[in-house]
Amino acid sequence: MNRTHQVTRNLFLSATLAAALVAVPQISFAAAPQATQGNPAAADAAARLNKKQFNNVKVDVDSNGIATLTGTVDLYEYKADADKRVHKAKGVTAVRNDIQVAGPTVADYVLKAKLAEKLTYDRVGYDNVFDAISIDVQNGVVTLAGHALGYPARDSALALVSTYPGVKDVVDEVQVDPVSPMDDRIRLAEYRAIYGFPSLNKYAIDPAKTIRITVVNGNVELDGVVDSQADKDTANIRANSVAGAFTVKNNLRVAGQQPESQATASN
Repeated sequence: MNRTHQVTRNLFLSATLAAALVAVPQISFAAAPQATQGNPAAADAAARLNKKQFNNVKVDVDSNGIATLTGTVDLYEYKADADKRVHKAKGVTAVRNDIQVAGPTVADYVLKAKLAEKLTYDRVGYDNVFDAISIDVQNGVVTLAGHALGYPARDSALALVSTYPGVKDVVDEVQVDPVSPMDDRIRLAEYRAIYGFPSLNKYAIDPAKTIRITVVNGNVELDGVVDSQADKDTANIRANSVAGAFTVKNNLRVAGQQPESQATASN
């Protein structure tokens, strides 16, 4: 009987233990969370920002490799540079750049005038007569548009405005004119026709008074400021005299005259 009683008791205990184990919540059997191993992409991105100009910049990288930049810098140039550096970090797939430019605040009209002057004299001697890059400023955001004969001219203009105090952001809308032997021939012919004319060759002396010539697929545009309506009309006639030019758009402004768009708006 004692043996039978012991067997019965053991079976009872086994059944009781099994029931108790079933009643324990499943989470108790889950593996404990692994210790955080760190984020190599974030570490690499942070290391690339180990420069004085990035002291107030923070970078976070999520599980998808998307890096978010926050904080402040003194110049827009540093904001753009931080973006490029983090893009090169191993494991970073994209960059969200929320850095704020906290440098000095400059009135838009002052900033535009200063930058326009610098752009006028940018790359003098590098055929900049064939570049016509325009500038607009709204709340410290600089937009560059117009034409550039090549990427070096566009990149130089972007670099110039990016390093100027007061610029909060830069928008690139510059059209780089396509490579075309036909357009190159027309450019040279237009240059000779305009600057070779006695009353117009004075505009070749001062880069601030250059008649800028752009040609895209045989279509010619003239930009810049001239001294008189007669000079504007003469330039138009000379430009239209070039063989192979399909159209000529005369955007030249006469010094002291209100732009047509503003004159129309004020009527």
